[in-house]
Amino acid sequence: MTSSLQFQHFIDGQFIASADNLIDVINPATEQSLGAAPDAGAALTDSAIGAARAAQDAWAAQPAIARAQYLRRIAAGIREAAPQIANVIAREQGKLLALAQLEVGLAAEYLDYYAEWARRIEGEIISSDRPGENMFLFRRPMGVVAGILPWNFPFFMIARKVAPALITGNTIVIKPSEETPFCAYEFARIVESAGLPPGVFNLVNGLGSTVGQQLVTSAAVDMISFTGSSGAGSTIMANAARNVTKLSLELGGKAPSIVLADANLDLAVAALRWAKTMNTGQACNCSERVYVQRSVYERFCEQLRADFATIRMGDPLAESSDMGSLINRAAVERLTRQVDDARGKGAEVLIGGKGHEAGAGCFFEPTILINTGPGMDVLEREIFGPMLLIEPVDDLDQAIALSNDSEYGLTSSIFTNDLNSAMRAVSRLKFGETYVNRENFEAIQGFHAGVRRSGIGGADGKHGLYEYTHTQVAYIQS
Repeated sequence: MTSSLQFQHFIDGQFIASADNLIDVINPATEQSLGAAPDAGAALTDSAIGAARAAQDAWAAQPAIARAQYLRRIAAGIREAAPQIANVIAREQGKLLALAQLEVGLAAEYLDYYAEWARRIEGEIISSDRPGENMFLFRRPMGVVAGILPWNFPFFMIARKVAPALITGNTIVIKPSEETPFCAYEFARIVESAGLPPGVFNLVNGLGSTVGQQLVTSAAVDMISFTGSSGAGSTIMANAARNVTKLSLELGGKAPSIVLADANLDLAVAALRWAKTMNTGQACNCSERVYVQRSVYERFCEQLRADFATIRMGDPLAESSDMGSLINRAAVERLTRQVDDARGKGAEVLIGGKGHEAGAGCFFEPTILINTGPGMDVLEREIFGPMLLIEPVDDLDQAIALSNDSEYGLTSSIFTNDLNSAMRAVSRLKFGETYVNRENFEAIQGFHAGVRRSGIGGADGKHGLYEYTHTQVAYIQS
């Protein structure tokens, strides 16, 4: 129906075609090939890093307001090409077209938001201990940034790394996931049309073991911004240690949700349905564990089960679909193993628990497990799919203790109509974010960050901006 998608690397303002080391890209909803994208390998990756290094001084010398104009042009180009980009995202990642459209719109909005920071990048004047001396603290760009992307929000994540990096005077090399390279190519085409100076933005596709390894071990890279799994983040951290390269890592999550007896159950059910259908539960911040106060536990389970039974899996491009596919066949097999492991150790499948057979699309049924316990893989590892674990608790204290009993610490949530309970939870939950009576979805002006194995540093807002800077202090004696 549609011709194969195309990919070219973008280095120093030029598109570079390559037919070597091709990586086949699959539409996970059909398990059919969308086309092939080349692996850049070490040499081309080094060329991209070199182009970024050569362009960085001149880019940083431009006033921030001038850099902002380029971000706005890119945002305008994204909005103009939005229908085509959203179609590419939906096909290569398996998410609903409506969500892909939202993702494209958020990427443009993100670029515009950081363009507004051009006149708000601030230093400090600090009182000195010496008479006649002034102390100035400046925010300086890190230099060359390597942005390594995940596949779950492949287009938005480009903007999330490019916007704060460029507005603060850095240049960047982007490596998309090899699962979803084609929307990154669309971004590069818009960058070229916007007239961004050569070398400021560079794009190289490839495997983590080739392109990724070259980026995280290069002494010419000053900062690595990575979004992905905790395991991959640990590996990157070890490699970056060779050059003491600055890191910003957004890693995995195992988000708990607490539902107290006084909660609005309709609101909680709607939020948790959204968490598991939005991108098919493939988001590090979506709920995976639900702790429900015992007096409403059975009613809540039945209400959520009935709601999950109405979810329609199907073609991501069809308006009738409520949920798309998982990213690949391996993800279906992983969730199947988790369900089998949990069931074998005493868990009960309340609904779902199965995936489609190979060749029928990488779909997995919306799933609820109860009676889970220690030693089950599904309780201890990130699920990253349309599956929820629901367990009863006696009170808020028990719910908080169980929530904190995890190596992850990205997002958490609580549903209650009691302000005191909400504030107790906010103060005691050991997570970077806590949401009260709403879905887990961060705001551009906030700060998306985790603790423990969920990452280092963060993104969004003022604090996300300053992740891409270092401080310089000048002591000036008159």
